Amino acid sequence: MNNAIGVFDSGVGGLTVAREIMRQLPNETIYYFGDVKNCPYGDKKKDEIIINTEKAIKYLINQGVKMIILACNTATAAALEYLQEKYDLPIIGVVQPGARRAIQATENNKVLVLGTKFTTTSEVYDIEIQNINSDIVVYDKACPSFVPFIESEGYLNKEEADDIIKETLNDTIDLGMDTVVLGCTHYPMLKKNIEEFYGNQIKVISSGREAAREVSTVLGYSKLHQSKVNKTEHKFFISAKSENFDNIASKWLKQNIKSEIVEV
Repeated sequence: MNNAIGVFDSGVGGLTVAREIMRQLPNETIYYFGDVKNCPYGDKKKDEIIINTEKAIKYLINQGVKMIILACNTATAAALEYLQEKYDLPIIGVVQPGARRAIQATENNKVLVLGTKFTTTSEVYDIEIQNINSDIVVYDKACPSFVPFIESEGYLNKEEADDIIKETLNDTIDLGMDTVVLGCTHYPMLKKNIEEFYGNQIKVISSGREAAREVSTVLGYSKLHQSKVNKTEHKFFISAKSENFDNIASKWLKQNIKSEIVEV
């Protein structure tokens, strides 16, 4: 089925998922929606997150997408179940794939989840992980400064990135975990810095990368894979003007991205 795959995020974070889908499934087309107008989502209430997410999802559905990835951990935690029940097309989130990979990766049964305030407070990773293996201890650490820092392209300055990571994560050094889950799709842009902060001794899992792998499985099961090499261009929609979005997208995806501003 030669329709596009819809990818949604509150801002640029979902680009980490889009890039991985492009790498794994080069024949597929991506329609990306970044709700930069309402970013960040992590400090919002559940009802507000659901409303904002659904507006974007409706827009992508009206563009004819064949499936949707909520490439936002906060939106996944708040809205995935609601959206799956309401809409017929496949909608997947990033939490379950990331949780499963963390279970596979940990050897000492101690996992740290880094996420937004909403994601960590909801303990959505704790629930997913402990439903499968109740012996695993899950620590949650809210990192509210990370998303605005990344959206402003601060991550490009290594010294500033190292400083904000040290300030935020210093109290996690002695937790004893061997695995860290990047429970926000923005955070892979700081992945190398985070690995270095922990002395390159801890496995760092990207929930977005694991979700991209699941996309192929869902497409195959639903018989929605592209039937031929797709020449259609990827499209990028944002809810407000943002030069930072185009700059980050162009650098991250290594192509010239010109997003379209839409009202939803």
